[in-house]
Amino acid sequence: MPGTLLLLVLGWNIHVAANATGVVRGRVVDSAGQPVAGATVLLFERSFVVNTEKQRTTSDPRGRFRFEGNASHAVQLQAEAPDGARSDRVTLRLLFRAQDADLPSPLVVEP
Repeated sequence: MPGTLLLLVLGWNIHVAANATGVVRGRVVDSAGQPVAGATVLLFERSFVVNTEKQRTTSDPRGRFRFEGNASHAVQLQAEAPDGARSDRVTLRLLFRAQDADLPSPLVVEP
């Protein structure tokens, strides 16, 4: 039993070390599901009281975006298209600090 527990802990620590670079990836689409190029995407770090903007980036021609160096375990993401349409703010909870993650669903910008 102690050997099994040791292997589980060791395996988890190896997984965390290999997946803790703070990369957060996703996509921005419009209400028809088409990619939105040039959208400003904001990453907010969640705390007990407030959400503070930590980073911003711009979506590429395929609507993809990427953040690097996120050190938090809970973030919120929001996008604004060049025409001013915005997405809802989406919460992404991570299992550990700086976990690499792909947003499970795209951010949908709507007027």
